[in-house]
Amino acid sequence: MSGLKYNSGFGNEFATEALKDALPARGNNPQKPAHGLYAEQLSGSAFTAPRHQNLRTWLYRIYPSVKHGAFAPYPHNNIVDNYSNKDANPNQLRWSAPALPAQKTDFIDGLVSFCGNGGADNAAGLGVYLYTANASMDGRYFYNADGELLIVPQMGDLDIHTEMGRLHVETGEICVIPKGIKFQVMIENDARGYVCENFGAPFVLPELGPIGANGLANARDFEYPLAAFEDRDGDFQLLCKYSGKMFQADIDHSPLNVVGWHGNYAPYKYDLSKFSAVNSVSFDQSDPSIFTVLTSPSTVKGVANVDFVVFPPRWIVAEDTFRPPYFHRNCMSEFMGLIHGMYDGKEGGGFEGGGSSLHNRFSAHGPDAKTVDKAMNSDLKPQKIEGALAFMFESSFAMHPTEAALTSDLLQRDYQSVWQGIPKYFK
Repeated sequence: MSGLKYNSGFGNEFATEALKDALPARGNNPQKPAHGLYAEQLSGSAFTAPRHQNLRTWLYRIYPSVKHGAFAPYPHNNIVDNYSNKDANPNQLRWSAPALPAQKTDFIDGLVSFCGNGGADNAAGLGVYLYTANASMDGRYFYNADGELLIVPQMGDLDIHTEMGRLHVETGEICVIPKGIKFQVMIENDARGYVCENFGAPFVLPELGPIGANGLANARDFEYPLAAFEDRDGDFQLLCKYSGKMFQADIDHSPLNVVGWHGNYAPYKYDLSKFSAVNSVSFDQSDPSIFTVLTSPSTVKGVANVDFVVFPPRWIVAEDTFRPPYFHRNCMSEFMGLIHGMYDGKEGGGFEGGGSSLHNRFSAHGPDAKTVDKAMNSDLKPQKIEGALAFMFESSFAMHPTEAALTSDLLQRDYQSVWQGIPKYFK
């Protein structure tokens, strides 16, 4: 699967077909599409949205999406339908990496809500999940009507089969599945990672401002699938998340039956190693916003509903300044995960691959005592941070931890102790 070919370029209008002439001639939506297909439009924005924000794709498929049984509730004890009834708190929180499941568990059943805010009915906010899985979604398909899904694998590659085609997503890459698009996740080995459910405006590339034309995530490095379809009949299950709750329906064919499509509303993936980090070459530190890969804007200009931020291998060359991430109180809330290595602000341990932390708005945070001592006494030569890859889901809203997260054995209840050894130097 790693030999798949892709379209490239963030947000482009693509046209791709798995059979010749599956797509009609340009400017034409025929009465009877070729190959006996049905035409169906998938709209990711209001019909009247401005042209530069309008999201839609035409699908030419074996069956229209409407052909399935009635939906009924699907029991999923680990997905939260309402974050507003969960109490947020100012404590710094950190969790160890979850263990892999002992019983057969696929991607959907392996999701656990950890924190979030807002919801689909408010069209704002986010949900944060951890997933563990050891089985493929054979005969099971899923779409999320509530928000787009940003998937960050931490262990194990994912073969994500979507209506628009297939994406092979390795550790160190991310994948975004827009709202409403059906998919299934196939795995060969154990898998673990993180998911951000974005209820607000779709992710876009951040503006570069004074950085100029180049830097951060380049549009050309985002990859979209080529058309691929399943002509498959059988007794299958269609799962759906709708208004915070899970549903299931019977379906007698694979819904991944799109033979050709054209449009700009489609899943995509991105290799985080291609992120072009920028940094100061004099004094002080640049703010972590310089590490933004994707942003979901809010209604307030310059304030994100959700930012996805990555801390990749990079050089640090600033002079006469404190080198690790600085002590900070922030109007944004930060959920952080570690894909691999040792994060440069937590050299005292406790933050491992697959682990996570939550520093809610204006909750103080920063490097642990061991990192502080090392940073204040180190030689300020150019330094390359290598071997680590961390990220943040950052939101302008407070994140409400779920009961599952707060009662989990993974919660490190002594997390605050990492700062207690910071000495007093004042004279």
